[in-house]
Amino acid sequence: MTPRPSRPSLFGVTLDALTMDETVQRCLDAVRRGEQIEIGMVNAAKLVNMRHDPRLAAAVSGCDLVLADGQAVVWAGRVLGVRLPERVAGIDLFMRLLAAAETEDVPVYLIGARQDVLDLMLRRIAEQFPALRVVGSRNGYFDDSDQPAIADGVAESGARLLFLGMTSPKKEIFTAGYGKRTGAHVVHGVGGSFDILAGVTKRAPLVWQRMGLEWFYRTLQEPRRLGKRYLTTNTAFLLMTVRELVRRTPSAGSANRSH
Repeated sequence: MTPRPSRPSLFGVTLDALTMDETVQRCLDAVRRGEQIEIGMVNAAKLVNMRHDPRLAAAVSGCDLVLADGQAVVWAGRVLGVRLPERVAGIDLFMRLLAAAETEDVPVYLIGARQDVLDLMLRRIAEQFPALRVVGSRNGYFDDSDQPAIADGVAESGARLLFLGMTSPKKEIFTAGYGKRTGAHVVHGVGGSFDILAGVTKRAPLVWQRMGLEWFYRTLQEPRRLGKRYLTTNTAFLLMTVRELVRRTPSAGSANRSH
């Protein structure tokens, strides 16, 4: 890997303070140089879950790039004095890299979603990026024992970009355990992006994204599945931020004693 600038820490997690353009360039440089980059994405929910899931925390922290996927993470950074230039949404990075792969003839491999969703997404991608070279794909439903063979299949395909459309912590654990074995120069976990590209779920309008309400838009689509989860994790993230702010703010008494 090429040297990288100092990285800020937020809630004990080391992040890369990159813009979307800088991230895309870093990925393309890795492909050109034959380096391997594993990308970790964090949003409010994942930062909360990392505190209770050591495997997830280790997998994310072990990535070569760790990016702020959630607007709430960027806002929390501002409150806590940690500068993150902008949100680098996983689906937007996914689309930017697909476009670059088409332009530069970089082979890609896609793993994730149900088979019917994957097939639909592949058709949509073929329409949007007709010259894109997809050298392999498979659905995201497999046992842990299947992971070595899947990684070897990616390596045999010659793919340089690997996208994992799976939920956490499955995609992070696969990346940590087998990302290098795939031989892909960039491994990017894109979560539910396959469902969005297939048209199975809708992404929040841009104004909702900018307001940090993408989670609420998703909840409106799947209230029973996501309502309680987002309420719990968002509340926990807010409390985490408040506690960290209190911890970092000197008390009046300590400030007076310092004079």
